[in-house]
Amino acid sequence: MAGWGIPVVDVQMASSNRLISGLVHLIHRYLIWVIVGSYLVAAVLPGLGLAIRHASLGQFTLLGSEVNLNLPQLMLATLLFNAGLGVRQDDLARMFTRPRVLLAGLLGNVLVPLVFIIGIDLPMRTWHNGDEVQQILVGLALVGSMPIAGASTAWAQNANGNLALSLGLVLLTTFLSPLLTPLVLHAVGFVTSGDYSSDLHELASDGVVSFLGVWVLLPSVLGILTRRLMGESRYADRRDLLKLVNYLVLILLNYSNAALTLPDALSRHDWDFLALILFIVTALCLVAFAAGYLIAHYFHADRNSKVSLMFALGMNNNGTGLVLASVALANHPQVMLPIIFYNLVQHLVASIVDRRFFAQGAANSVRARR
Repeated sequence: MAGWGIPVVDVQMASSNRLISGLVHLIHRYLIWVIVGSYLVAAVLPGLGLAIRHASLGQFTLLGSEVNLNLPQLMLATLLFNAGLGVRQDDLARMFTRPRVLLAGLLGNVLVPLVFIIGIDLPMRTWHNGDEVQQILVGLALVGSMPIAGASTAWAQNANGNLALSLGLVLLTTFLSPLLTPLVLHAVGFVTSGDYSSDLHELASDGVVSFLGVWVLLPSVLGILTRRLMGESRYADRRDLLKLVNYLVLILLNYSNAALTLPDALSRHDWDFLALILFIVTALCLVAFAAGYLIAHYFHADRNSKVSLMFALGMNNNGTGLVLASVALANHPQVMLPIIFYNLVQHLVASIVDRRFFAQGAANSVRARR
């Protein structure tokens, strides 16, 4: 009877793996609606989300500095660690195969949102509530200053994009974020006014570099090193489990951040403010996707590179922006609303781009090969 234990264990593991794989596929397929659902739950039942936001896990010393650890920061670090785990060594080696396109994508990621924010500053001055204008500008600054989202590589891969280019843009913007993020925050700080301007300059001068170093760069590098140590076969055995953990953490982080702002925003019935935010973040997202298309067209890039550039420029790491806003700008919680809305809109636009353009293009290429 003892000899029968191994097959039973193998069957149980295979069944568990199939269940996890099915859940990952289901969440990925309906991710946009899962995110919408998390926002709705946050608006109606914010209690758990607020408890998550205020859950302190103590302090520790890192590089001679005291670091306060809370649950949202730990969740952010988990996302970035898993993103690092997803980096293959051969992809790292192929990152700079097209340096001009890679550099153009990097510059586009920085300049497009910055030019957009400066461009809408003057028209928005006619809005009846100046404080709301400042909140939107600061929120957009945090969106535009963040690295490219790791989720862009998943969208690019599903659309048969250039994965090396997509991954290269994510890693390059992540590694350079302690340099690029303060530049964007300082620039928008000169556009905004009052406490909002002071907060952006203060954040860019001090807090953001250490925050990105501890909660973005360090987990990403540790994830890459862990993938190298564990080997490809052991990582492959755990890939779906890691994806499931990533999805659950992402959903929980979205819910907890939305719980801080959505109930108050909805209770005030300030529908024109919410409509303005939705309009502006949608415009920014569309401009960013279009910029990726134009950069690819300018460099005569192939379809696969066009796919990667569009998803990369249109999708930012808003999880980092939300955690940073909740920590450093706690006195202005409404600045999180543009970040929350952009996170939703970028996945919606990505799904439309994927289905309307690239899915059709992939089908045409298959027919052409036949």
